Amino acid sequence: MPVSATSAPPRTFPDCWGHRGASSRFPENTLASFEAAMRDGAEGIESDVHVSADDVVIMFHDPALDRVTDSAGKIRDKMWHGADGMQHVRTKKEPKQTIPTFAQTVELLMRPENRHVKFNVDVKAENDPDKLFQLMHAVIAAQADFETVLAPRILLGLWHPRFIAPAKARLPYCRRSYIGDSTYIARKYFWKDCHAFSMSFGALTTADGQKFRAECKKQGKNLMVWTVNQPDHMMEAVRWEVNAIITDVTKTWLDLRSALQTDYDKIGSQYGRSFLWTTLHFYTPFLFLAKRESLKDLESKAGPFDYVASLVETKA
Repeated sequence: MPVSATSAPPRTFPDCWGHRGASSRFPENTLASFEAAMRDGAEGIESDVHVSADDVVIMFHDPALDRVTDSAGKIRDKMWHGADGMQHVRTKKEPKQTIPTFAQTVELLMRPENRHVKFNVDVKAENDPDKLFQLMHAVIAAQADFETVLAPRILLGLWHPRFIAPAKARLPYCRRSYIGDSTYIARKYFWKDCHAFSMSFGALTTADGQKFRAECKKQGKNLMVWTVNQPDHMMEAVRWEVNAIITDVTKTWLDLRSALQTDYDKIGSQYGRSFLWTTLHFYTPFLFLAKRESLKDLESKAGPFDYVASLVETKA
């Protein structure tokens, strides 16, 4: 017998995760940006971590301050506290904001009105994993009932296999994800140790990307896609049935999602797929070169993938 329309399962849509908060409207990786994403209705926020010279974990994307603040220098060489500390640094972008610490961000997440919001911590390869995760644990474990009200909402995003074992040892209560642009690396180094995969949009546009999407769905792995700012790309991610869209423009995705929930066929038909064949960044040679450069950069910071993986296997 045919399945009636009324008995069909309801359509689900990807969650909205604010990339560095609502970073199209507020300075990236600031409390103002995080709060704006939450007020928009985002289910999660994404941010990055680095460690200061005096062991304070701060929310910041680059290893150096120069691009987005009124200061300069590498974070690992600078103090947080003191008269010249990074606590006094301000963003270039208006409205000018301070750099938040990991502890301040956790405090924001622990407010009663924000306890539904998830937190994707992008762990940059420049960090010392044992040191970083030990410092993060101290902040997390200081919260009341952290194992039930905070830890389940934290997703550790890992680029390099060097970080897997320390994450499991120091933060065993946090879920882990691979972040990157290579389905090959995702499968070879991260598949068995990660609950989720946070992939670049381009990586999922290929034939192998389609295969990888199917594998994640079959194995119950959550699939997140970044950084998706154009409505036609958002619509494509909906067709892929990913679990979350990571975006700078949280309101754009939330408004589109609301419209799709009202009339999926009408709204969805407005967005074609021709960009997949007309955009240079989605051509196989370009994607190959981008992945190669990304791998070279990661290995220059944290060591060769195969060597690190072999050390882990030897210890096991």
